[in-house]
Amino acid sequence: MKFSTLTIDGAPCPVVIDDQRSIYWAVRDLIPGFSGTLLDIIEDYAKIEKQLASLPDSGSKLDMSLLCAPIPRPRRNIFCVGLNYRAHADEVASTQIAIAPDKNDKTKPNTWPIIFTKMPECVIGPNDAIELPRAISEQIDYEAELAVIIGTGGKNIQAKDAMSHVFGFTVSNDVTSRDVQARHKQWVLGKSFDTFCPMGPWIVTADELIANNAEISCWVNNELRQQSNTGNMIFDIPTLIETCSRGLTLYPGDIILTGTPAGVGMAMTPPKYLESGDTVRVEIKGIGVLENTCK
Repeated sequence: MKFSTLTIDGAPCPVVIDDQRSIYWAVRDLIPGFSGTLLDIIEDYAKIEKQLASLPDSGSKLDMSLLCAPIPRPRRNIFCVGLNYRAHADEVASTQIAIAPDKNDKTKPNTWPIIFTKMPECVIGPNDAIELPRAISEQIDYEAELAVIIGTGGKNIQAKDAMSHVFGFTVSNDVTSRDVQARHKQWVLGKSFDTFCPMGPWIVTADELIANNAEISCWVNNELRQQSNTGNMIFDIPTLIETCSRGLTLYPGDIILTGTPAGVGMAMTPPKYLESGDTVRVEIKGIGVLENTCK
């Protein structure tokens, strides 16, 4: 199934999506008395899945302009993974921006995933504008990523059990200020400006995507910049869930961004950072397309 959040009658409303027919069903119409958010659906999914699966033949016409981020405001910071594709780690090491550990040893993979966070307030939806904070940064970059949505919480989750804790997946863009990222060494500021985490257009439940073999691509103004497959991750999804839950409880609705492939703007010659008017389009086959324009 596919879930998202739409603006209906001026308010966010969780919906079930049929993207093939471009229709939707509001969850409040499928479950009498429901007034919660998509986070509530994720938390109670085992109890209500059958009700949500029994969809009427006809739904409401989907207006893509009304799509919000599937989870418009995560409950807490988003877990993010750095340098999780070998080719991207290599291209970062070749730049003059000192953000990568083992910068002088491109042949040595990290023993552990690099984990950082983005603030929940930086999440925006499809078609929302990425705001370029020009008074603070001149080096804004894109990063196409697969996002994992936790369904069943837990602590010290073992990799062999990790996929049973996944609710689904969505498309994300880990927008990054490279100069701020380099300036502070810790990445949270350069990753967390308002609007720096576009997500959507919807969440695909885990049973509908082979997440370790999904094609991921990114275009800027119709120029293909990134193209890879999630099978090229250094640390796979079960390993990332195991890592993020070590000594720390994951909760339903928690989000893990899994890292970006090669092809970011800072590694081009010369670097190509985002400018006002640029459109960034991220696609993951089996999920959908996320598009945002910069201003």
